[in-house]
Amino acid sequence: MDPFGRSGERRSERALIAEYRDCIEELLAGLNAANHAAAVEIARLPEQIRGYGHVKARHLAAARPLWDERLAAWRAALA
Repeated sequence: MDPFGRSGERRSERALIAEYRDCIEELLAGLNAANHAAAVEIARLPEQIRGYGHVKARHLAAARPLWDERLAAWRAALA
């Protein structure tokens, strides 16, 4: 039983996990030798999201634009 399981922070963490899994599946679907380094770079971006509370929120705010930018570039390269 997790008394904090319904808090906004916990819901955000669970959503982030689901988003990361979806991202990895997308990367794997388009992975080849030429774009391997880009896929690894995108997959490692969430490693920057550490800490708890406001520290984690700050790290997420810093990592999110990079993640979105790199994923958009990935999609554009595959199109």
